[in-house]
Amino acid sequence: MRLSRYFMPILKENPKEAEIVSHRLMLRAGMIRQQSQGIYSWLPLGKRVLDKVNAIIREEQNRAGAIELSMPTLQSAELWQESGRYDAYGKEMLRIKDRQERPMLYGPTNEEMVTDIFRSSVKSYKDLPLNLYHIQLKFRDEIRPRFGTMRSREFMMKDAYSFDLTREGAEHSYNKMFAAYLRTFDRLGLRAIPMRADTGPIGGNLSHEFIILADTGESEVFCHKDFVGFDIPGENTDFDSVEGLQAIFDKWTSLYAATSEMHDEAAFNAVPEGERLSARGIEVGHIFYFGTKYSEPMGAKVQGPDGKEHFVHMGSYGIGPTRLVPAIIEASHDDNGIIWPASVAPFDVVVINMKAGDQACDDTCELIYAALTKAGKDVLYDDTDDRAGTKFATADLIGVPVQIIAGPRAVANGEVEVKDRKTGARETMTIEAAINRFVA
Repeated sequence: MRLSRYFMPILKENPKEAEIVSHRLMLRAGMIRQQSQGIYSWLPLGKRVLDKVNAIIREEQNRAGAIELSMPTLQSAELWQESGRYDAYGKEMLRIKDRQERPMLYGPTNEEMVTDIFRSSVKSYKDLPLNLYHIQLKFRDEIRPRFGTMRSREFMMKDAYSFDLTREGAEHSYNKMFAAYLRTFDRLGLRAIPMRADTGPIGGNLSHEFIILADTGESEVFCHKDFVGFDIPGENTDFDSVEGLQAIFDKWTSLYAATSEMHDEAAFNAVPEGERLSARGIEVGHIFYFGTKYSEPMGAKVQGPDGKEHFVHMGSYGIGPTRLVPAIIEASHDDNGIIWPASVAPFDVVVINMKAGDQACDDTCELIYAALTKAGKDVLYDDTDDRAGTKFATADLIGVPVQIIAGPRAVANGEVEVKDRKTGARETMTIEAAINRFVA
């Protein structure tokens, strides 16, 4: 992608409305634009990151055996009236009517709709277990939207829903998502700690929030500091192994960890003083087991091996991609801008032409750009006629992991400079070596 032809509206000054680092940097880097209170457009740079976050989420959901579908954003109120949640949910739900005066709502979550899909299609225990998920925009009319897309009214959610014949089966499905979440956040460059949590309006009696520690977190969290060093389940994790997944769950719940709503001061004080960790945290995922809370009122049941009908046991599992992007920035930035983990960076490499219009610089940059693009790399080529300081500031601000800098003096010697955005380390190498480093 040539920067001269790309839409990336950089802001030179810090926006006054931005209270936290991620909101400020996302606005400055031209990733998002506010359309109204708590509602944002994702501009091209931001969407590239969001798409890469979603790709990792999909890969790990699929690895754990979940199956993707797509459900509508607008839902009939009848389903929510069936479950008993229509009146109970509160003002966060946006209620509307269509032209026939039928009550509708902009879905804040999808337990009712997916239960309706399940009950109309699945009749036998032989079709279980089943886990259906989608990634979709949702709406909750937050009383105080703030921090950009960290807490917005319209947001993107990956929500998965599991169906099992028994509680034991449902707990295994819960453990699948538990392990998948640990892997997902690790691949996004985050250390997420699962903590006992309140179930809220979703309901149920087993719930964990996945929290990353950050000074700008919305709430206080309490945990044993050993969580920071726990090993993440590997790519070869057997998601069919009941014992293996239970062992992962047991390990990651063996030490104290709780959000402020579930905090037990006495239990926390029982942790040796040097092992206690009290910090601010950002919720990046939430999983629930709620048994037959929805299947009973909505008649979602299957015939079991005993020939009798059984209400299915369910769970739901949410990750907020539009919240994850600012969370990654909160965890990885410096005074100059964003430092993206390579897995979600909008571009792999930025090629900086220090003197656009100089034939040697132009030819060198074109050569590198073409070679890396052909090799399947996402490359941003800064071919603008901006000053060197502006080019460097832009590259640092948007956080691309690697910068390849071509200036007249270096190019005359057949060389370029390669900068690591995270460490700041710079290395001069031949043009061929620079290409081979990222093509190999």
